[in-house]
Amino acid sequence: MVPENYSQITEFLLVGFYEEPEWQSLIFELFLFMYLITVFGNLLIILAVSSDSQLHTPMYFFLSNLSLVDICFTSTTIPKMLVNIQTQSQIITYGGCITQMYFFQLFGVLDDFLLTVMAYDRFVAICHPLHYTVIMNPWLCGLVLLVSWIMSALYSLLQSLMVLRLSFCTVLKIPHFFCELNQVIKLACSDTFLNNVMMYFATGLLAALPLTGILYSYFKIVSCIRGMSSAQGKYKAFSTCASHISVVSLFYCTILGVYLSSASPYSTHSSAVASVMYTVVIPMLNPFIYSLRNKDIKGALKRFCEMAAIKGTTVLGMKSSP
Repeated sequence: MVPENYSQITEFLLVGFYEEPEWQSLIFELFLFMYLITVFGNLLIILAVSSDSQLHTPMYFFLSNLSLVDICFTSTTIPKMLVNIQTQSQIITYGGCITQMYFFQLFGVLDDFLLTVMAYDRFVAICHPLHYTVIMNPWLCGLVLLVSWIMSALYSLLQSLMVLRLSFCTVLKIPHFFCELNQVIKLACSDTFLNNVMMYFATGLLAALPLTGILYSYFKIVSCIRGMSSAQGKYKAFSTCASHISVVSLFYCTILGVYLSSASPYSTHSSAVASVMYTVVIPMLNPFIYSLRNKDIKGALKRFCEMAAIKGTTVLGMKSSP
């Protein structure tokens, strides 16, 4: 069979959750609910941090950026899925698939980098508290964020360009609810050796280095906490890290589960289900994890809601007055 040139490909079919029509209504409502909760919860975190001067610190600066990235990360996949369910269509255009792949990789890697930077921030705050404001200065925070964006964009661009060189000649059904890089490469009928090498090497590198940084930071944090004489000091130091540890554990465990399941040719459906965890569930849970155990965030949210209520009452009063 002579492979078709990739420029002749016009669309792919996303068949991740479309095999059982009787479940479509329930899936649509469930994913819409989770998406709205994700956007609303993370948006509240951003508004609370930006409106409260007490939270204008490196820790909450990176947390607000993480919330923004989580909103963008979820928005690359879920809206398209909801539209397809509503229109009873499985189609995504070739250009749309490449674009979705690019932004999915971009925000996924950026999420990983931000979690690493937040671990380093906690390390400096606990192990070098007297030098915290000097080390984690605004210039360094901005530079780290910029470098994270640039590296994530370059990685995503590289992977997308590698896919553009492929030719497709088979039935273009992606067993996912979005254009996942590994699944798209499997559909190619041209040589994918270079793509696979680049994908696994770059993904492994971008997963191993941040994870190593996170583990090293927490190794030093645990060593520092063990050396504290005050039980209250130990509890306070650990409580500042508990939320971040929870998010990191969920993030890496679910991604590891996805890639282990995708390695088997007989588990495409389970891989799609597992992908829901880190594409939808974790971004939805992050605001709850960071706010429920954080008095500063809860206080800022309370003040923000009170201020919004006062402004809303004032506006309604002005409208109702003659």
